Amino acid sequence: MPNFLKNNEVGVFALGGLGEVGKNMYVVEYQDEIIVIDSGILFPDDHLLGIDYVIPDYTYLFENQDKIKALIITHGHMDHIGGIEYLLRRVKIPVIYANGLAIGLIKSKLENHRGYRVDLKEYQEYEKLVLGKLKVSFFRTNHSIPDSFGIVVHSPEGRIIHTGDFKFDFTPTGPDADYQRIAELGKKGVLLLLSDSTNAELNEFTKSETLVSESIKDIFTQIEGRAIVATFASNVHRVQQMVEASIATGRKIVVYGRSMVNTVEVGKEMGYIKAPKTTFIDRNQVRKYPASKVTILCTGSQGEPFAALSRIAAGTHRQISIQHGDTVIFSSSAIPGNQESISHTINQLFKRGADVITNSPLSDTHTSGHAGREELKLMLKLTKPKYFMPIHGEYRMLKIHAQTAVKTGVKKGNEFVLDNGDMLAVTKNSARVAGKVQAGDVYVDGKGIGDIGNVVLRDRKYLSEDGLLSAIITINTKTNKLVTDPNIISRGFIYMKERSELTSEISDLVKEKVSEKLENIQSLDTSRLKRYITNLLRNYINQKTERNPMILPVIMTVN
Repeated sequence: MPNFLKNNEVGVFALGGLGEVGKNMYVVEYQDEIIVIDSGILFPDDHLLGIDYVIPDYTYLFENQDKIKALIITHGHMDHIGGIEYLLRRVKIPVIYANGLAIGLIKSKLENHRGYRVDLKEYQEYEKLVLGKLKVSFFRTNHSIPDSFGIVVHSPEGRIIHTGDFKFDFTPTGPDADYQRIAELGKKGVLLLLSDSTNAELNEFTKSETLVSESIKDIFTQIEGRAIVATFASNVHRVQQMVEASIATGRKIVVYGRSMVNTVEVGKEMGYIKAPKTTFIDRNQVRKYPASKVTILCTGSQGEPFAALSRIAAGTHRQISIQHGDTVIFSSSAIPGNQESISHTINQLFKRGADVITNSPLSDTHTSGHAGREELKLMLKLTKPKYFMPIHGEYRMLKIHAQTAVKTGVKKGNEFVLDNGDMLAVTKNSARVAGKVQAGDVYVDGKGIGDIGNVVLRDRKYLSEDGLLSAIITINTKTNKLVTDPNIISRGFIYMKERSELTSEISDLVKEKVSEKLENIQSLDTSRLKRYITNLLRNYINQKTERNPMILPVIMTVN
């Protein structure tokens, strides 16, 4: 295992979060100490067929687990805490530090994995953790979830700031960001700043949550039937806004979607979702109230096929169907790649007779939890870092953020746009890319972790596009002859009843060619015969249909 760092250098790198929006995991290493910041997941794109989550490759942490002092959590979103259960399966983590709501959400996630022994501690806003030569302190930020914090790693070479996900909201629905603390850190000196780049392309300030809250309350006063609200389950601020709007208009709330139910339960238990006890009702009580007195709070704002709203839109939900007068509110923005699914869901809702309200200049139903470019400039001006490393964003976002840093005073050449695994080595007077540690994507599919690779994904892609054709043959090993005619099975390739002629041709071709082959061999090599059948059918089928299904020969033998 290569050692890229000189004795006085502090290593900083990402195992996830660079060139992507998700699976955030950042590492600070000094001599024999490692601090890990966040452990998230990435929700898969459409091309990752059947994959549930993507997590970082933990190999480096596994090989250096004796150096790990702590895992520090910035806030409770899944792209920052969703990978903890998978990390604990592989790597020994002595202690996890988190705050407020993140503590509750982590505990809730780990309840189903009682085999993990983990020391989960709550850090305080003004606390400084001494973890050896490295020390850690915190500053409060604003985001779309309560209790979001920036992390300050105090190293012998200088202060390293990780902003966490943030925006500057001067009229927040929760506590203010600690502007004084951020400015104080800048005055004392910041060696390296790692800053959220998600909205680096947005050349303005992000809208305040208060503006959205007022807009939502106004919308609720105009809805005559049921209000069906879809938002991110983790956006506790938004959930509370919906609760307040429902209370103001005399509505009862029923919750659908496993992640939404979990968020509401944890939020109520910890005091982040405040409502009279009678506000939330059971699902079997919905029909007791007139439509104008019901709010349905659910998942599915991204058009996820199995989420509650998607099933309502498709008419397959067991308990909720669209009725006259329903208004569906999308209180979210589209994650890149989800636009098509969201549009499909909206079209289905309109077809079933619902009114649909989405975020627009006329109806502020959502605002981002991430800083726009003007806020990024403010963070840079307040902290005045010597070196700068943009994080949490796709490559273009990182690049724009780096350019913004130079414009606001970071010396040209002191900004570093890196990939996952690239190790930045910094001292008081220098910064260099020292090398690359092992980093990549690990796919989670059901209970399988890392057992799905590019070959399996390629096969799934083939199956989804061209289907499968299987030729099943039975050979008598004593006579080296076919026992019966080949059995041809199609899945997603052709409808065999309508293409019986082609099916017969394929069967006859396999029978003829395999029989010839068997006559000219001394001993049966099933692997070689399978390859022969695959090549034979691939060429024939492509010539006949211009399609390329997956060919699966099955050879059975009898004596």
